[in-house]
Amino acid sequence: MKRSLSRGLLSVAALSLAATLATPASAKTEITLSRFFGACDAEYGNVNDVSKASGECGIITTLVNQFNATNKEDIVVKPQIIEWGPYYTQIDARILSHDVPTISVMHEAVLGDYVKRNLVEPLDDGFKSVGIDKNDFTGHAHRGVTFGDKTYALPFDTHSWLWHINVNLFKKAGLVDANGKPILPKTPDELLAQAKQFKDKTGLPYFTVPIANEAAAQTRSFDTWVYQQNGTLFPSGPTKIDMHSPAATNALSLYDKLMKAGDITPGLDYGAANQAFENGKAGVLMCGTWVIEDFTNLAKKPDSTLANDGYEVVPFPNLFQKKAVWADGHSWIMLKGGAKDEKTRHAALVFLKFLYDHDGDWARTGHLPARQSIIDSAAFNALPHRSDIKEISSTGYSLPNTVPRQFAIQQIVGEEISNMLSTGKPLADVQKDAEDRTNKLLAK
Repeated sequence: MKRSLSRGLLSVAALSLAATLATPASAKTEITLSRFFGACDAEYGNVNDVSKASGECGIITTLVNQFNATNKEDIVVKPQIIEWGPYYTQIDARILSHDVPTISVMHEAVLGDYVKRNLVEPLDDGFKSVGIDKNDFTGHAHRGVTFGDKTYALPFDTHSWLWHINVNLFKKAGLVDANGKPILPKTPDELLAQAKQFKDKTGLPYFTVPIANEAAAQTRSFDTWVYQQNGTLFPSGPTKIDMHSPAATNALSLYDKLMKAGDITPGLDYGAANQAFENGKAGVLMCGTWVIEDFTNLAKKPDSTLANDGYEVVPFPNLFQKKAVWADGHSWIMLKGGAKDEKTRHAALVFLKFLYDHDGDWARTGHLPARQSIIDSAAFNALPHRSDIKEISSTGYSLPNTVPRQFAIQQIVGEEISNMLSTGKPLADVQKDAEDRTNKLLAK
């Protein structure tokens, strides 16, 4: 009898031990994270400390690694890296095939299309459950993720369009003040006069901007100049664009005059435009927040054309009536069907809280934080050039989030402006064709 009891106890103990050994693996909750931002596992695949990372890819890769190594709830985030170009096409295909990621990155300009199709989970209650404070979102971030009275995404940043300035060339052109700071134009006529002076003194164009294969660049500058005039591209509602308003005409006319005067480098794609700026072939690069870190590091090299405090970055100067600039934001969403149960949903929210807590680390990319407390923090303002651009969190403007197909609109308008800049297409034809093509798209 005792021997049988002993054997029984041993069997129970063995089963208990086996269950214990199996528990860590079975208790883990895996969530998938679809994103762009590139792949950099060769450099950062084994780095768990985000303070040692730089760049969009490095920081997001390391944040995932750090979360996986430190979270106390046995949650494992599995990144699914998709190239930027086909990203949304692949997301759509995965929704149709019921292979939905748990969390996905999404531009706020695109978010409305998915909300309208009832594909995105509202997150207000989930945010409360893990301690994400919506009241800390900046005004621009809040507008980007809020539809009606519901929040559909965790805003991660505000990214915008800037002037990256070669101060050394501005000095050569006599366009700096007594403190050596670039003198910025305050009207379109001042810009045209400065551009002429710059070219006369340096033999170089004032601007470099990607024109070839980069329609979005033109739309961002055009939108900025429209917003600075208190203008709107959709005065009659979200499905009809107006390219003939005085604000739109003024913005296109300024672009056209600059190009015809030889003040913009012709025919360059994105990489070549950036290279032209790096090599000192133009005074100002019109590009985004995401290159601040790269140019800041380049300016530290003694042989750089940006050396000796030769790099400044500023929001687009106000050439019209108010400070304004095109802006968008990256955000994190939970598509319906991605979290298969409450355990997975909770795990996803825990990871979103981690990203919320590390919004300041993401800001090292050059993007503005989505949280006002971080924008106001000493740590953020100590980063190079951030105090010069932080106003964009309140001066950044986007199309109304009721306007559908915003990326497609950006492409159409940008293509028409690129045609004007590269082939001399008449301004009136640009207005007509951009309007016709956009309204035909939105009428479908």
